[in-house]
Amino acid sequence: MNHRATEIVVGIFVVAGLVCLGYLAIKLGKLDAFGNSGYVLYADFASVAGLRRGDAVEIAGVGVGRVDSMALVDDRARLTLRINPGVAVQEDAIASVRARGLIGDKFIAISPGASDRLIPSGGKIRETESPPDITDLIGKMIGGDVTKGAP
Repeated sequence: MNHRATEIVVGIFVVAGLVCLGYLAIKLGKLDAFGNSGYVLYADFASVAGLRRGDAVEIAGVGVGRVDSMALVDDRARLTLRINPGVAVQEDAIASVRARGLIGDKFIAISPGASDRLIPSGGKIRETESPPDITDLIGKMIGGDVTKGAP
């Protein structure tokens, strides 16, 4: 009987370990397996170079959502942003693509506006700022602005 009780205890620990491993895999992989909470906003950018699905959306440095999807619409990158419930975004807010450090991860930073009107679920952030192209900036610093001497 003692041998059977040991097998049951070991089985319980193995199952608990597999459940914990699955939970960590979902959380670290930025998967949303338990339903999508929050509401959706859209934003169009000229470029979202380096941004990926699942990257953070922040307001004042606080994570308030994730990039849900990216698509090309009318030669612009349209991002679908999933914003946490209870977080309000003003109508005149500005969304910009930022990087953590020089070569860090990209994220969307939303600068709050002063309007009393809020963007409803399914609405669009009108003002956006794309990231600067680092190779163009380095080229201008090293070689000078090539458009300076043009007529």
